[in-house]
Amino acid sequence: MRNELRSEDIEVFSEAISHFFNTCTGESALVRSAFLIESGPAVLWNDFNGLIDISGDYRGSVCFSAPRALLSHVLLKMGESVFTDERHADIVGEIANTLAGRARRHFGEGLDISPPRLLDDRKAGLALRPDSLPYAIPLRWHGYEANLVIQLAPH
Repeated sequence: MRNELRSEDIEVFSEAISHFFNTCTGESALVRSAFLIESGPAVLWNDFNGLIDISGDYRGSVCFSAPRALLSHVLLKMGESVFTDERHADIVGEIANTLAGRARRHFGEGLDISPPRLLDDRKAGLALRPDSLPYAIPLRWHGYEANLVIQLAPH
């Protein structure tokens, strides 16, 4: 049996990504409607993919995937002047970590969050878990497309 996230749960992530862009860049992102990825691996990956593994009361992951240009623009808005692969990897992980931290406030302290890691293979996608399906939350900022992919189920 699969435990689907409720619309209120998805809204937490949509609000979190909006909050991140408003706070860190001073500009809103257009967060579009979430959709369920019902089959096959979630292949929504861009140049950089920051993944947070979730354990504890819930199991799964939160991943933020963005193109290099979007991350460079975010870094620029944050006052950065270094645009190396390492800095792009850091910021995509930081965004994923921020989103997972906001999720902890919603789902409770029993949500254990791993340090962010970078997915190296753009073709890898998320392995589908037998207990839940992933949701994608697409967003657009300054003409760039990015995705937040959430896959969580109660433990």
